[in-house]
Amino acid sequence: MPQNSFEISVPGDIDPGQTLLIGPSNLGMAGVTAADYLVRHLDSEKIGHITPEELPAITPFEDGEPRHHTRLYNLTEIDLTVLVGELFVPVWAARPFTNALIEWISTNRIEEIVLFHGVPFPHGPEEHAVFYVASEAYRETRLTETGLHPLRGGFLDGVAGELISKSIDGEIPPVGVYVTPTHPPGPDIDAAFRFFDAIEAIYGVEVDRTELEQQSEELKEYYANLAERMERLEEESGQSRSREYPEDRMYM
Repeated sequence: MPQNSFEISVPGDIDPGQTLLIGPSNLGMAGVTAADYLVRHLDSEKIGHITPEELPAITPFEDGEPRHHTRLYNLTEIDLTVLVGELFVPVWAARPFTNALIEWISTNRIEEIVLFHGVPFPHGPEEHAVFYVASEAYRETRLTETGLHPLRGGFLDGVAGELISKSIDGEIPPVGVYVTPTHPPGPDIDAAFRFFDAIEAIYGVEVDRTELEQQSEELKEYYANLAERMERLEEESGQSRSREYPEDRMYM
């Protein structure tokens, strides 16, 4: 099995927000689409980035200007740090990735972790909603008076599974995983909008969605290319799909 480690580069004199919101690249690309749009359209400051030691990397660019694939931003008007993950983290790299995050979190004042988790699981038209899987402390703090419903059963894999498992016994700050059904390859703009609904209700973050609606075709092309790259990496690795993608199982 491949081995990997991750390095988080954030200057020591910069304080992250109380809440860490993670928007990863998963099937459907809803999480990274939502997180990237947040930092582009709310007042934010890039504070650092994450690099893998061995994982094949990408270098996104726009108008000829390159950027790190996994970036950390502080929002200036709300006590929240956003992780935008344009690099897909396969299942076999989920533990070292989360271990690096946890080590960084332990040296900062982060008090809770939120993860946008889009999953292409079977659902009906009436089930286009955001559900949650969350530690007890997160449920009591954030979810008691919301209209969100828990996922009835199943299991989480990959980064989501690693984080939620460590939060059960209080090894890390409280964790809330927001889950919504997605339609690969993405980006599933409607699923990203559902994530906006959730954080608007819980954190009071208001997001103007006009530009995302207008740019949906351009974004679909970009994230479709990312999704194709994920598929190529799987083929080149010679591993089964289960070794690359989370095998989440859930029902509502």
